[in-house]
Amino acid sequence: MQKKIAILGGDGIGPEVTAQAVKMLNAIAEEFGHQFEYKDALVGAAAIDKTGTALPQETIDICLDSDAVLFGAVGDPKFNDPSAKVRPEQGLLGLRKALQLSSNIRPIIPYSVLHHLSPVKPRQLEGVDFIIFRELSGGNYLGNKQTAEDLSHASDETVYSREEIERIAHLAFKYAHRRRKKVTLVDMANVLDTSRLWRSVVADVAKHYPDVHLESMLVSKAVMQVLIYPKHFDIILTENMFGDILSDEASVLCGSLGMLPSASIGNGTALFEPVHGSYPDAAGKDIANPIGAVLSVALMMEYFGLRKEAHVVFEAVDWTLKNSFVTKDIDPVNFYFTSTVGDLMSDFVTGKIPGAIHRENIELRKSTII
Repeated sequence: MQKKIAILGGDGIGPEVTAQAVKMLNAIAEEFGHQFEYKDALVGAAAIDKTGTALPQETIDICLDSDAVLFGAVGDPKFNDPSAKVRPEQGLLGLRKALQLSSNIRPIIPYSVLHHLSPVKPRQLEGVDFIIFRELSGGNYLGNKQTAEDLSHASDETVYSREEIERIAHLAFKYAHRRRKKVTLVDMANVLDTSRLWRSVVADVAKHYPDVHLESMLVSKAVMQVLIYPKHFDIILTENMFGDILSDEASVLCGSLGMLPSASIGNGTALFEPVHGSYPDAAGKDIANPIGAVLSVALMMEYFGLRKEAHVVFEAVDWTLKNSFVTKDIDPVNFYFTSTVGDLMSDFVTGKIPGAIHRENIELRKSTII
């Protein structure tokens, strides 16, 4: 298989974790006989510094000409001034619009070897496996925004259409049909008209999937339920802002925000990225967790229909964790570098990991096959 993949490392730790994801893509290409052609592009603060905009037209063109986008992260403290007219985050929001990305898919599957890192009791984490479907094209993130010049007031308009809701609802129900046949719609229908529209439209969509159970849950309860009894969920379906908050909160189930991948899909080129931010304090130190970025490659392989390739990526991550080859966020004392963990996962895929592992060489960042 031949595929063109746009590489948008972005800011902070984005380029570092993306580099490890590219290693994994190269390993898959080598092991399974595929050809992946890469093209780098600017986004976020890195793009602002060089072009004055967070999303140059050249980047959009490169992404539109690709089969998929591998995204790192955007964000830089120097743009935290509320009065800043151009911000790194505009790059990702603009890219979602340019690529017509309507649905963000975030799987939450805690690894048993990391249960001790979660504030949730291990017994509550056993068997947890759910997916958050977050709508991307509407809501107050993309609605009309106004701020008074004297900063006396501001507004963010929240607008949703029936078409936008139907689109992601059908996708969520199709996934649920292949899983445990349960969809939980999360909203604030007690106070928001947009949430009441969501309930009405999703109820209509549910009629097309009679074998899938639909329930509605207020976001305040859902937030508690994710932490108290996460096994309750199979598919969570929700709007843009609620999905953003819930998926970040759900990361505590997995022990580290660096563990979570995501896929954003729509009418054209799909985008794959770890859910964490740019973490500028760790940038350039080779200590960031690359697993979320690498697992995003697994989601990309599934999107391409390459299930064996996706499975071996999951196996590589599982092997790495079980053998305690983890970064500083997982083990602050006995940790390995970002690039070392990336090497190990890629070597696992290509069969270069020996039967007897020489940890002293790995710690010294020498070849893993010595």
